[in-house]
Amino acid sequence: MKQLLCPSMMCADFGNLRKEIGDLDRAGVDIYHCDIMDGQFVPNMTMGINDVKTIRACTDTLVDCHLMIENPGEKVDWFLDMGVDLLYIHPESERYVVKTLSHIKSRGKLAGLAINPDTSIETVRELLPLADYILVMTVSPGFAGQAFLDLTRKKIATLLQMRREYSYKIVIDGACSPEIIKEFTRLGVDGFVLGTSALFNKKEEYSTLIERLRSL
Repeated sequence: MKQLLCPSMMCADFGNLRKEIGDLDRAGVDIYHCDIMDGQFVPNMTMGINDVKTIRACTDTLVDCHLMIENPGEKVDWFLDMGVDLLYIHPESERYVVKTLSHIKSRGKLAGLAINPDTSIETVRELLPLADYILVMTVSPGFAGQAFLDLTRKKIATLLQMRREYSYKIVIDGACSPEIIKEFTRLGVDGFVLGTSALFNKKEEYSTLIERLRSL
C-alpha cells in the first residue's frame, strides 16, 4: 500500500516557500498539510489565509487545512473558496459538526474529522459516516516537536477495525518518525503528516527522504 505522505507546511521555510513547494512536488508528496490555529482553541497561532493561498497557487497537488480554531463552520467557506481540497475540523470546537461536515461534502470537497488524544472514539462514532478522512492526533494539538503519545495506539487500532464498516482514510498527525511510519503502514494506516521527525530540517533532499519513507 502506498502511504499518503503529507508535509506539514508550518515546518517549511517560508522565506523560500515557492522553492520548498517545487522541491516537495518533485519529491512526490501527496497532500500539503496546513495547520490553522487561532490562539483560542489551541494556544498558538500559525499559518494564515495568505499562506494557504500561496501554497494553493504553487501546486496542483492536494491541499488540506487542519482547522484548530473555534467555530470552524463559520469559516470553512473561506478555505473552500480558495481551492482547499480537504478540511479537518475538531468536534470539540464546532456546535454543528454534522452540518459543517455535510456542507464541506456538498461543495464537492473532502470532509475530515480530527480526533485529539483526549477525545473518546465513542463521542464521535456517529460522525464517522460523514468523514472522508480521520486525522488522529498522536500529540496534543498546537505545538511542534512533541513525543508520540503511546496511549493513542489503542485509538488507532479501534479506528482501523471500525474502518471495515465505513469508508474513511486514517492519517496520523504528530511525531511521525520513520519508525512510526513503518509500524503503522504495516498495520494499515493510510497516511502520515510529516514534520521535523521525518522530513524538515534534514541535511538530505526531500526527494531522497520521501523515497526512503516510501520504502518502509
